[in-house]
Amino acid sequence: MFSKPTPLWIVLGGFGLACMAGGINAVGFLGMHHQAISHMSGTLTVLSNELAAGRFSLAVYAVAVVVSFFIGSVLSAAIIRESALKLGRRYGVVLVIESALLFAACRMLMTGNYAGDCLAAMACGLQNAMATHYSGAVIRTTHMTGIITDVGIAVGLRLRGVAIDGQRVRLLLLLLAGFFCGGILGSLGYTHIGFATLLIPASLAGLAGVGYFCFRHWNR
Repeated sequence: MFSKPTPLWIVLGGFGLACMAGGINAVGFLGMHHQAISHMSGTLTVLSNELAAGRFSLAVYAVAVVVSFFIGSVLSAAIIRESALKLGRRYGVVLVIESALLFAACRMLMTGNYAGDCLAAMACGLQNAMATHYSGAVIRTTHMTGIITDVGIAVGLRLRGVAIDGQRVRLLLLLLAGFFCGGILGSLGYTHIGFATLLIPASLAGLAGVGYFCFRHWNR
């Protein structure tokens, strides 16, 4: 249960990060290899399929994307040092690094270099590991399977007359809405400007990082 109202910076930040991830993932699906970038379930399935079929070149690509996401998660944890959301931690540093990775990914992909997918995956790993929970709610901004599952559990419990934490459910639905909206915007962006669409989440991550520095300083 949430013991107090969710801070506005978590609400807005969660929605924004989920929206960014949805856009990045849409570009990944529509791009060079038509693969998910912000979550690894599909990529691991691709790896299994390609190894079983003996197509090792695509298997190497899938391994590189998975490893990149993993490295991003490791780097994020090393910088922040904690998994729970709390004002004052080094989220701004992570967001600035994510921004740099996305700018580099955009440039690579625009020149036909598939390594850009790896940098985008690393950026998503960084973002997803920024915070894994807040007051009992699992916070994931780059993939929605767990969130949909948690909302489904809450609905099932409510149908049985069991009390649920409405604030927690609203936060999860907000993350889901953000990812969905980001996917729409990413798809529309790719249709009109291609891989340059990544410049949008890259800029937003950079601005969010700088904004967080200012916000933390103001709260001090």
